[in-house]
Amino acid sequence: MSEDAIQTLVWEADSTDPEKSEEVREALRQVMDPEIGLSVIELGLVRDLKIEDSTQHVKMIMTTPFCPYGPALLESTRAKAEEATGNGTTIEMAMDPWDPSMMEEGAGSDWGLF
Repeated sequence: MSEDAIQTLVWEADSTDPEKSEEVREALRQVMDPEIGLSVIELGLVRDLKIEDSTQHVKMIMTTPFCPYGPALLESTRAKAEEATGNGTTIEMAMDPWDPSMMEEGAGSDWGLF
């Protein structure tokens, strides 16, 4: 994968409401995967954020299809996103496969991935 692809994932909200998008991104850095010890942002699990009026929609994936922490991660992500902006938040679990190239640049260095 090219170096450009490893950069921060661009969400729809980055262009429609960049201020709120950044607030959500920073808040979600507090949602940690308990097994890996990295945030959902560092892992690249939050694939998109759409903000419309007073609602927002988060699209998220898991590192494995049957992640035992999946429900808790989804709910923590939804709650943190809602807390960050005050917008009602829905969350969608997408079935796209995760791979280490989706991680933020430098996040995988402790794991020997990059």
